[in-house]
Amino acid sequence: MPYIYLGTAIIGELIGTNLLKAAAGFSRFWPSVGALVAYGLCFFFLSLAMKFIDLNVAYAIWAGVGIVITTALSLVLWHESLNLASVLGIALVVIGVVVLNLYGPSH
Repeated sequence: MPYIYLGTAIIGELIGTNLLKAAAGFSRFWPSVGALVAYGLCFFFLSLAMKFIDLNVAYAIWAGVGIVITTALSLVLWHESLNLASVLGIALVVIGVVVLNLYGPSH
């Protein structure tokens, strides 16, 4: 169940981040409200996940998966570009999440 909470938190972060982009600096009402609600749910479910998953592991997974999927969504939904430095940075985050999960403090 903790990883379902974490997955829900990641989905909330993805929705919130994309609505934040759509809110254009909180100048559009409904996307702004949606972003706040999505982030509220995101942090609620992240807090539930952290009752069972170590903070460093939960946060690394949440942030790492969020970065990777947010990058993919920014390419598809917002037509943003991606350069080699971005790809390298994202790859390092993914490697860090994998190492932490395989060899972190709970192992």
